[in-house]
Amino acid sequence: MTEQLSAKDWLDQGLKTLARRGFTALKAEPLAKAMGVSRGSFYWHFADIGAYRAAILTYWREVAAEQVIAELETIPQGGDALALLLRRTFSARLALERAVRSWATADAAARAAVLEVDRRRIAYIETLLRHAGFPDDEARGRAQIFYWAFIGYALSEQTLPKAQQQAAIDELLRMTKR
Repeated sequence: MTEQLSAKDWLDQGLKTLARRGFTALKAEPLAKAMGVSRGSFYWHFADIGAYRAAILTYWREVAAEQVIAELETIPQGGDALALLLRRTFSARLALERAVRSWATADAAARAAVLEVDRRRIAYIETLLRHAGFPDDEARGRAQIFYWAFIGYALSEQTLPKAQQQAAIDELLRMTKR
């Protein structure tokens, strides 16, 4: 590479590596090799591997929750953000989600990041359900059910045939209607 890499380049590579090979692969030397640069480029942006892993978790929170929510917030009034979220979520590749959750079983910082993202996502789903006319308790309960369905789907290694997947999404969408 002839251009200097940015911290974001390293973070993007980190998310790809994490999704493909797990958190134990987040090491300066193999990452630098994969990017065709020296480790010096890594250390230009990050003090050490601990700082890099912390930055990866912060970046994952941004990508996995905040960017998704910001995108949904651009839907015009009257648009069905919850339906879009469900369709998008249940058609996504979820290797990164599985990798971060696996990391969270072995690392307190990763566990804290996962819990923070879980809370943020559930709160946003609850808000969407309230906007759809559900009372607070019902919105809270349904938001939790939707999220449990997502987590089960994300952690499942079993792929569903398209028709079966669509039937599950349709059933969840029925739960979004008053």
